[in-house]
Amino acid sequence: MRIDIISLFPEFIEAFYQHSIIGRARAAGLLELDVTSPRSFVYDRHRMADDTVYGGGCGMLMKAGPLYAAVETVRRDVPKRRVILMGPAGSTFNQVKARELAEYDQLILLCGHYEGVDYRVEKYLADETISVGDYVLTGGEIPAMAITDAVARMLPGVLGSAGSAVEDSFYASLLEYPQYTKPASFRGHDVPPVLRNGDHAKIATWRRTQALARTLQLRPDLLAHSQLSAKDREILARLKKELEL
Repeated sequence: MRIDIISLFPEFIEAFYQHSIIGRARAAGLLELDVTSPRSFVYDRHRMADDTVYGGGCGMLMKAGPLYAAVETVRRDVPKRRVILMGPAGSTFNQVKARELAEYDQLILLCGHYEGVDYRVEKYLADETISVGDYVLTGGEIPAMAITDAVARMLPGVLGSAGSAVEDSFYASLLEYPQYTKPASFRGHDVPPVLRNGDHAKIATWRRTQALARTLQLRPDLLAHSQLSAKDREILARLKKELEL
């Protein structure tokens, strides 16, 4: 897979590309990553990628021309390609969308800045607009990095363990079960004995129960989208009685 981020601040994105799981995946050739600045396609003396807003108003708006040129330069001739604008008017990003985007051969993520981008970018250049939440950020770089990270985790070989992504919170519309590491006792708080007894069947049952319990208590809305077995429903019924829900 290839992911291209179009940003006025390429050094910010490059730093993200070089570290942790993303950096290792890139170095191993599991994920092709690049960043392109719209300023590379501006040829006036001041290299202005933005301009004032028609009709008046405060702030500056990113121009359509440099963004179109950047996308046309980086896009590859692949079967499945998606151009995505980071913006507050888009659908909210979640794990389902991450899995969907992981099926593409190339993602091109457009980062707005200042007061946003010329609407013709959203309407005619982008295939869709995605938001990472109902709050305001300075630009689209942080959302683009969040999407890159979430999508990369879905790709074969990117994580050290094939099961890691599957066990992540939200992957199956459930929160992840609690996890512990050494020491077994810390400041009077002990690791649950079931995790130390070596009985993998009991550990699996405990983990599933804990995942269901945490989801029921903290994010009950997720349960409507979860694939629950008959045993899961029995556990949930018992938990609701215990919690008096």
